[in-house]
Amino acid sequence: MNFSEFIETYAAHPNYHAPRGNQLNARSWQTEAPLRMLLNNLDREVAENPEELVVYGGTGQAARNKEALQQIIKQLLILDENHSLLVQSGKAVGIVRTHPEAPRVLIANSNLVPAWANWEHFEKLKKDGLMMYGQMTAGSWIYIGSQGILQGTYETFVACRKKYFNNNFQHKLLVSGGLGGMGGAQPLAATMAGAVFLGVDIDPERIRKRLQTGYIDHISYSYREAVDMILRAKEKGDVISVGLVADIGDTLQNLLIDGIIPDILTDQTSAHDPLHGYVPNAISLEEAIRLRRSDPAAYRNRSMKSMARHAGLMLKLQERGSVTFDYGNNLREMAKQGGEPNAYDFDGFTPKFIRPLFCEGKGPFRWAALSGDPEDIFTTDKALIEAFPENHPMIDWLIKAGERISFQGLPARICWLGMGEREKAGLLFNDLVRTGKVKAPIVIGRDHLDCGSVASPNRETEKMKDGSDAVSDWPLLNLMSNTAGGATWVSFHHGGGVGMGYSQHAGMVVLADGTDRAAACISRVLYNDPALGIFRHHDAGYELATDTLHQFGMELRESYEI
Repeated sequence: MNFSEFIETYAAHPNYHAPRGNQLNARSWQTEAPLRMLLNNLDREVAENPEELVVYGGTGQAARNKEALQQIIKQLLILDENHSLLVQSGKAVGIVRTHPEAPRVLIANSNLVPAWANWEHFEKLKKDGLMMYGQMTAGSWIYIGSQGILQGTYETFVACRKKYFNNNFQHKLLVSGGLGGMGGAQPLAATMAGAVFLGVDIDPERIRKRLQTGYIDHISYSYREAVDMILRAKEKGDVISVGLVADIGDTLQNLLIDGIIPDILTDQTSAHDPLHGYVPNAISLEEAIRLRRSDPAAYRNRSMKSMARHAGLMLKLQERGSVTFDYGNNLREMAKQGGEPNAYDFDGFTPKFIRPLFCEGKGPFRWAALSGDPEDIFTTDKALIEAFPENHPMIDWLIKAGERISFQGLPARICWLGMGEREKAGLLFNDLVRTGKVKAPIVIGRDHLDCGSVASPNRETEKMKDGSDAVSDWPLLNLMSNTAGGATWVSFHHGGGVGMGYSQHAGMVVLADGTDRAAACISRVLYNDPALGIFRHHDAGYELATDTLHQFGMELRESYEI
């Protein structure tokens, strides 16, 4: 198949999909893997807006434009194992000499010198065709649909359940805004954890997409109808999820007026981007789209004021008894800038629930079957359950995931694994490929939201024990360690999750193709990657991280003798 035929078959804009099976299109699986995952990111089953190459998160793209995407595809088809492709904000800019165990693709997205690291300068560069917003896994080609954040959301809700509700969500109501690519995981995560869920989004298409994939149970266009459904379920002890097409601020206001106080309250609107993400109050979606184009400054101003109102209502519900937390979209900062002085009076999810997991090197380990056959994922599920019989939370999760999760694009899975577990799992997958128990190689990656890959003071590194929230040496060390270790592709981004100026973060993907080369790379990368989280939290003074460091013999050497 020549290049034109490949484009026509797999990448005729905007209808993208990854090749399936075990036949190569590129020169090796090291380049076939990133090629398939790039196209999978843009598959309509996965991407929020493939027409604009937007994967999720408002404007998070996989490539800068259609022409840049085709050039990336072409280079991946012809790249050999002694060279690596450089991708700068979604555009192929060069090929460098490397070696067979080096990353085949090196990606940098949205990075700006700190004094220029703001939305205004970014938007100017984007308008001039010089940059794109990579979000986290959009621009690093390892997004796997709403499932990608599903277990992290589930882990957060379970931690909340244990901390505040005696590990029982029966008769409890969880309310949140935002049902897009990331927020769309919330309804299923909530019901899997045992809560009644009410989610609010102004865009009905986002809720319909969750209905189609089984992530949400009901859609409603009526506040009264939605409230009646959730209150009946809550009283009876049933577990359902309802998506309400409405403004989240108006809905919270109505809940306050009606005296309906959610047991748990959070938010995953695209608050990180006040122009292209969040939709202001008192305006229809269609009017918002027109205003966004005609008067961006006015739109941004209305958006920030709406977020201030939104956060203010969350604070009022917190006062009335709701367990309230920011879920990492930078709503509090945008609300503060919009006029809510007390926006930070509710905590972020990481210090409230997740940091102990980070101290153990735990985080969102994900993988995808390049064969396209769901049976390959079920084989990996079974292998993990057999390999980790003592990891009951993981086993419980994998059983639930197998029963309830619909695949989007290439079949994939995610589960949270820690130090030692990730390396063992990766080598296990490589052996499944080597022995033919799965039909094609498997790619192993993770979210950038991980124990040692991100500096984000309003999210993953909020309220660090030593005050090092904004130190981004750590994600840079993560990037370098995974590059040196032999990840198949690596990335370094700015702004993902919380917007320009507020985060820096690294991503990695490593290929399991059944070879000895892959085993060596997997062993190094899946040691190095969680190790960075333990080093980072040990250095910050967390005793649990120090205990983990000693458990795995990761201390700095005291002797020259090895």
